[in-house]
Amino acid sequence: MFGPCLLPFSLLLASRLVSASVSNSFRDCSHFFYMQTPPVGIRGASLRRICQRYADKLRYTTLYDSSCRLPLYSAYIFKKSDGTRRMDTPWMYEPQLVSDDESGNMRALPLTEDTPPLIEDSQAVLEDYTDAIEYRRCPLNPDLHQAEPDDKSSTYTLTNVVPVITDLMDTSWKPYLDIIRRRLNNFCHGKAFMVTGVTVSRVTIRRGNKDRLAIPKHLWLAYCCPRFDHNSPYEVRFMFPTYGGYALNEKTGHSVVEVPLKTLETFLKSQTDTDNDLTIFYKGCVSESNLKKRRELTSVSI
Repeated sequence: MFGPCLLPFSLLLASRLVSASVSNSFRDCSHFFYMQTPPVGIRGASLRRICQRYADKLRYTTLYDSSCRLPLYSAYIFKKSDGTRRMDTPWMYEPQLVSDDESGNMRALPLTEDTPPLIEDSQAVLEDYTDAIEYRRCPLNPDLHQAEPDDKSSTYTLTNVVPVITDLMDTSWKPYLDIIRRRLNNFCHGKAFMVTGVTVSRVTIRRGNKDRLAIPKHLWLAYCCPRFDHNSPYEVRFMFPTYGGYALNEKTGHSVVEVPLKTLETFLKSQTDTDNDLTIFYKGCVSESNLKKRRELTSVSI
């Protein structure tokens, strides 16, 4: 089925414990981006910027298209992770997408069969996935990339989730996420800045007689690790300080393709409606050693 919205660039516990803030900027959570600079080149009239907060602490950011009920990307910081998952966290929704008058507390989705209409109008709900048997809920910021239990729990919100073909999820995307986890665990010193997003087709998931969710055409991921092991093995040395990958969200042909950052950005421009100045990381992610050299050269020049 074809949905009514032509999508722009689509990069996708108890209420007392979880909160978030929705605004027109990422000012309060800019530290999740490399050099505090969000990706550039995204267009759209219904984009909402969410600073995801859990247990009174900011955890990551999400750019959300409320008209198509889909996150366009999530940005988070990777630290060493053991790859375990949380199995005891309920799925949540963002009440501030329902009304600007709502408090900052993100809430667990209702356990009743009927979700309040105001929630359904602004974002995805669990019922949208009931008959979508070919798809699974895929967090853009995955719990296996988080180190602390609370950070893992904070990823279980539908504002961080996109519908992904089950076979892609199991055979390609989850193994790729684990490859990235182990690579950064072994060769990234300190933190890595992550952005995971989607490109979106006009195809939608329907519930009843309504178009509900835009379906990603591709999943993509990019990381920026300013401090890394310069003596890493040859087969991964060229993948630092930054690299990326993407996969086609269809039943066939969905293996992950790993590419340099600039190649990923060029690919995204060819797939989606973006500005020509699309960039994921500020200045393409500069390694800490190169930054040091630039500072030294500037100092000598002065």
